[in-house]
Amino acid sequence: MTLTELFIIAVGLSCDAFAAAICRGLSIKKVSFKNALVVGLYFGGFQAAMPLIGYLIGTGFSDLVNRLDHWIALVLLVFIGGKMIFDSFKKEEECKCDTAPLGISKMLPLAVATSIDALAVGVTFAFLKVEILPAVAFIGSVTLILSMIGVKIGNMFGMKYKRKAEFAGGLILVLMGIKILINHLGIINF
Repeated sequence: MTLTELFIIAVGLSCDAFAAAICRGLSIKKVSFKNALVVGLYFGGFQAAMPLIGYLIGTGFSDLVNRLDHWIALVLLVFIGGKMIFDSFKKEEECKCDTAPLGISKMLPLAVATSIDALAVGVTFAFLKVEILPAVAFIGSVTLILSMIGVKIGNMFGMKYKRKAEFAGGLILVLMGIKILINHLGIINF
């Protein structure tokens, strides 16, 4: 596998994390390098770990992974996105200040949901006999950088249009979950 091919895969895998990072940026009042790094480490770490796990699982369980990954991603993304959409309709005084927008309870489900497709890529890497450690390090690094950029973009947009941005962010997550399901079921490939 060439570096160009690996870069294209890394960018493709990190698109979900980038969109989710934008959503996280909405919930941070003032973005610091540390905030962006935390989001980047969650998403980049999971995008690196999942292909490694998929690679280790190898061919023995590839059918099971391919049968379930899209359903897990759908449930997590629709739940998280649906909550964001619901929260966007609350009156400002009803909204509780999110004191831990980057806490484990917020970040872990997003990191898992956006990286499940990378598990299947890892299984594919096993079939292709890809050198896994450099590949996952590269995928994780690309995702980390794009996620940090996404946090800043989300924060800049969200400060002006918080409610609309939160609704849009939630809608994006729900649509990502539906897209993953539709692609894996082979209904429409896009």
